[in-house]
Amino acid sequence: MSQALISILTPFKNTSEFLPECLDSIIQQSYTHWELLIIDDHSSDNSYAIVNEYAQNDARIKLFKNSGSGIINALRLAFEKSSGTYITRMDSDDIMHPKKLEFMLNDLQTHGKQHIALGHVKYFSKTGIGDGYAKYETWLNKLTSKGKNYSEIYKECVIPSPCWMIHREDLMTCEAFQPNRYPEDYDLTFRFYKHHIKCIPSNHLLHYWRDYSTRASRTDSNYAENHFLDIKLHYFLELNYNPSRPLTIWGAGKKGKTIAKLLQEKNIDFIWICDNPKKIGKHIYNVKLFNFNHLKTLKNPQSIITVANSKEQQIIKSYFKSIDMIVMKDFFFFC
Repeated sequence: MSQALISILTPFKNTSEFLPECLDSIIQQSYTHWELLIIDDHSSDNSYAIVNEYAQNDARIKLFKNSGSGIINALRLAFEKSSGTYITRMDSDDIMHPKKLEFMLNDLQTHGKQHIALGHVKYFSKTGIGDGYAKYETWLNKLTSKGKNYSEIYKECVIPSPCWMIHREDLMTCEAFQPNRYPEDYDLTFRFYKHHIKCIPSNHLLHYWRDYSTRASRTDSNYAENHFLDIKLHYFLELNYNPSRPLTIWGAGKKGKTIAKLLQEKNIDFIWICDNPKKIGKHIYNVKLFNFNHLKTLKNPQSIITVANSKEQQIIKSYFKSIDMIVMKDFFFFC
């Protein structure tokens, strides 16, 4: 394996409790030709002092202070200061598997440019992992095993923010961290999809993802549910929507109503369908709700599915299959 330089980009803010484990896991990597660009995003605890001590003892660790504010600005600065041929991210509260960099680099050097290396993730927590995170972990790893991550991209972020590696030129083609759009990891994932960066299948557990009550994804308003729906619709309209085809929304729950509102704000017409007899025939936001069989009367429609129940989703998939419609072409699950 050639000794290509890997740049690891890591913002941090008030993670003093977890930084030693994180940094030790990087230092102990089997692949040693790396640099860590680690950015202090205005910590108020002793995080900076902890990292600074590590940096004094290892020249590969390059510590900077965020000149702006927030994770996007911190990532921009880290990327600007980086020199590696290959780029990866790391969260300051997580732990790398000892061979994470080695496995990812080997995958990229085997497959070449226009690919992204991935790995399985595992959540861990002092208080135990909730059912939602456990299901997300299982779903994510199943996609990664087959390299089919984009096949369900409108459901949830299909590439974990701290568990990917890509060639520098490909990241630049995808605009790196320039867009000022949150959630930044989901936005970047959509740009990988947009630029046809192929996901390399992997069955290796490479990243340990820590969960705790003050984690940014739990507390930062930039990661609220409404931002996820905004970003999904933004990229659907850019990448998959065909304005010459009728657009339908299936589902009139909270997410369905949010999507309907967003489409109305953009002056995009849609037909609203559902299988709830209490709502069929009624009007919401001045739009009449039809029975889902109304789809058969439409000429070549596209459908956004906002029904979250997994059993109902399977029924919906079977229904679309029965009328010869294809996922990610004719219908898209938004949850």
